[in-house]
Amino acid sequence: MSAYSAQAPYRTEEPFPVPLWEGQPCFYRADLHFDGVDHSGDSYEGRVFLDNPEADPTTPRELESGYAGSINVFGHGPCFGDEGHCEVPTGPIHPFDYRRPHPLNRQLMVVTITDGLLHRIDAGAEAIDVTVVPTNDYDEDLGEILAFERLSLVTYD
Repeated sequence: MSAYSAQAPYRTEEPFPVPLWEGQPCFYRADLHFDGVDHSGDSYEGRVFLDNPEADPTTPRELESGYAGSINVFGHGPCFGDEGHCEVPTGPIHPFDYRRPHPLNRQLMVVTITDGLLHRIDAGAEAIDVTVVPTNDYDEDLGEILAFERLSLVTYD
């Protein structure tokens, strides 16, 4: 999946196949991995819904609504440092550069969706669509706040 950065909410283009064995789940845990989450803007909550493409900030956070969990992004906010202070370097200056990574490097965020996925399987799902609705308590127009590079379904057997 290509990098995603657009106005909310995010919806998967292709459904994720659900790992089943003879019609039963063959995992004990399921996670969604958000790789390369950009946290350079404002803080927000990304509510994850399964098989509910109409989800919005008013959708109840219940299994029956497809709610599976949330990512909470604690944003950096505007940069108040000197010129170049908030620019993320592309890599180390040389192979022996042991400085800590830049604080604005993109992050991996994990949402455990086991209960939500099992609920969808009980309803007969063999594949799931994912909708992520970013929201916060103080701003209705979030713009392009939700940005990440890849979304993966990871299950553990």
